[in-house]
Amino acid sequence: MSKPLSDLVTDLIHHDYQPPAGWAAVPPGVFKASTVMFSNVAALRARTWKSKAGYTYGLHGTPTTFTLEERIATLEGGRFCVLAPSGLAAITMVNVGLLQQGDEVLLPDNVYGPSKEMARTLLAGWGIGHQLYDPMDPDDLARRIGTRTRLVWLEAPGSVTMEFPDLRGLIAVARERGVTTALDNTWGAGLAFGAFDLGVDISMHALTKYPSGGADVLMGSVVTRDESLHHRILQAHGRLGVGVAANDAETVLRSLPTIALRYHAHDAAARELALFLGRQPTVRQVLHPALPGSPGHAHWAATCTAAAGLFSVMLDPAIAPERVDAFVDALRRFKIGYSWGGPVSLVVPYDLPSMRSDTSSLPGHLVRFSIGLESVADLRADLAQALEQLG
Repeated sequence: MSKPLSDLVTDLIHHDYQPPAGWAAVPPGVFKASTVMFSNVAALRARTWKSKAGYTYGLHGTPTTFTLEERIATLEGGRFCVLAPSGLAAITMVNVGLLQQGDEVLLPDNVYGPSKEMARTLLAGWGIGHQLYDPMDPDDLARRIGTRTRLVWLEAPGSVTMEFPDLRGLIAVARERGVTTALDNTWGAGLAFGAFDLGVDISMHALTKYPSGGADVLMGSVVTRDESLHHRILQAHGRLGVGVAANDAETVLRSLPTIALRYHAHDAAARELALFLGRQPTVRQVLHPALPGSPGHAHWAATCTAAAGLFSVMLDPAIAPERVDAFVDALRRFKIGYSWGGPVSLVVPYDLPSMRSDTSSLPGHLVRFSIGLESVADLRADLAQALEQLG
């Protein structure tokens, strides 16, 4: 005799079947949850979100996100990792976790634009001051650190203009004065150099880029070796409520095994195309840390074993701006769009004077390229036909 519908509904929700233990497969399991269930009240009261020893609520982690955090910590050479729903959210967690009213944060003049805007607007509204320092001059950083300075952000290389700083020198200046350092390590991706081996305290990584590799997910991470710093970031994560979806974590987990292969492929292709563009008469300078003549090349050579698939060029200042736009529009393999690290090559022209306090050393028009995974020959041919727009 069939059960009444009301009983069937209850049985469907409280079904007693449990799949057998021992499942093993290549991909990690995907666990989705807001509510986490406890066996009894004692278990509920014994668990804490401050530890990975157990689960408390979906926001604070599932087996899927814990697995990704551990793998990102390994990639970066750290001990602890906290995920965020974007790179900018990860930057926010660091700022919120380490700064309070009356403090000051120092940022390199070539820092990621939204990070600079956050300091200028959001942090300023909270009574947190900021200064910009010359990333190529550790002495300038030393002069700017004061009694209110609590955090120094580092960028390697600089956003868009690609200068590679003396990371060891900058870190030493901050460490001598007892100031915490946080590095945006998205370009290095844990593969070009060991951030913690250089002495940084925090490594922030936009997993949107190379760890994802598919241009299809937004995510960030904050990695530390110091447990007390980790707890401050973790507390900011919980207070801000910046959770990561299980399917997004799954996407990054699926891509991580190939990150080194992809990174080095991007690197090799970018160097070849950067050299090609450097031979063009309308290109005044190529900004690629691995190439001699690029700002900070010696620091890159002393620090890195690889580079990413990202570089910029400075076009002749005599070229009219509308012709620069026509060059970009004429590209077919390269798509116009922000971000980088995916399979499709991208290009964006930038208004450099609006981004930097001093552009005298970089006259001309800046165009940034992100090299994807297409055939280098096809990309070179695309560049060659578009360069005809520049005369």
